[in-house]
Amino acid sequence: MKPLSVGNSQSAQTLRLSWPDGRESVLNHAELRRQCPCSQCRAFRLKGMTPRVDDRVRLIEINPQGYGVQLVFSDGHQRGIYPWDYLAQLIP
Repeated sequence: MKPLSVGNSQSAQTLRLSWPDGRESVLNHAELRRQCPCSQCRAFRLKGMTPRVDDRVRLIEINPQGYGVQLVFSDGHQRGIYPWDYLAQLIP
């Protein structure tokens, strides 16, 4: 399910997604970075480790990929493509 809108707030350090079913997701930049679905970050989590991420990391670019978005972070990490379904599962 693709969101109706995607908004990025630098000041609040959050990504906001509005879904067709009326739900709204507000996801913290640092937590999004920790939950990166790229193979390197996923391998860390499979080993029981969490990628070290500074809480001040910012989401600086959002690149649509059709089935999701590529997120580019201020620490230079840009490998992860976040499918819409994956982002929906990250809702707190």
